Amino acid sequence: MNYLKALQKAKSEREPVTDRSGAGEGSKGIVGENGNSLPGVLAMQDLGIGGPMSSLRVNGVETVDVPLSRNGSGLPLPDSIGTYHADLSDVPEITIDPLSADPHAVSVTDPQSIYCEEYRSLRTHLLRKSQLDALQTIVIASVGIGEGKSITALNLSWLLAQTEGVSALLIDCDLRRPSLSGYLGLNLKGGLSDVLDGERGLTESIVKLNPAGLYLLPGGKARTDVAELISGSRFPQMLEKARNIFDYVVIDAPPLGVFADAAVLINQADGAIMVVAANQTNYKDIDRVLESISKERVLGVVLNKSDEMLIDGGYYDYPHYSSRTS
Repeated sequence: MNYLKALQKAKSEREPVTDRSGAGEGSKGIVGENGNSLPGVLAMQDLGIGGPMSSLRVNGVETVDVPLSRNGSGLPLPDSIGTYHADLSDVPEITIDPLSADPHAVSVTDPQSIYCEEYRSLRTHLLRKSQLDALQTIVIASVGIGEGKSITALNLSWLLAQTEGVSALLIDCDLRRPSLSGYLGLNLKGGLSDVLDGERGLTESIVKLNPAGLYLLPGGKARTDVAELISGSRFPQMLEKARNIFDYVVIDAPPLGVFADAAVLINQADGAIMVVAANQTNYKDIDRVLESISKERVLGVVLNKSDEMLIDGGYYDYPHYSSRTS
């Protein structure tokens, strides 16, 4: 079985979880400026970066591969976009040069930094959440432009791919301004636009990024008819194929407050993580955009661009954590 199925089996051996909201008995809201409690989804702490770490344990579960060409019913998957095959051996591999990547992609450029540890915390919370609920496709969204959703999607998916036994696909769905290739210092031709046009298949359009082993479906050519494309039949069919190949599919969505595309994506996925920028995102705007999506799909919030100081980087200079010898 793949990683996600192993987690689901482990879940069945424990007591069922009945509260998905994270706001049940004993939960605490996040307090904003002037002591005001943040409204609605912002009070959820399950996936808040910098929160208490949750350990991930799957005891006594053997993780072995399952046939990737079949869905849960045991029947072959429909093949209406491109030729379906689970063999990824022909996928082009690219080794990412950390010096060419955007400095904010800390999982690539500075994996030992305290900032990368915060993304590892987010990954841990997401893996823990996957033990409790069936989470496989996750949308990373924001209200406005420039709040850090694309960088969050890149860092999270890169670290997911580094997890033992986990395969991950990152999809650039912000087709008006595809940016993920650029953050990695790449200039890739083709991508999601070609898949949705029916010109190429899913596995013909992805690349494998080393050393993490992350698979990337770039956006391809920019376009404006995004809402129509992802509302059609090709996108959900492609997403179903991706589910049967990868353990996790992370989707970088357009801004919720600007375009309708993100709401369509979230309603097709298993869950969404909201990225909000400190001193930039307006709480009223968040409440407004959340009216267009199912609240139960919102997994939590990542606070970006905060002035709060993190733990001193000198922590990593202690002999126990240092590779230097005296």
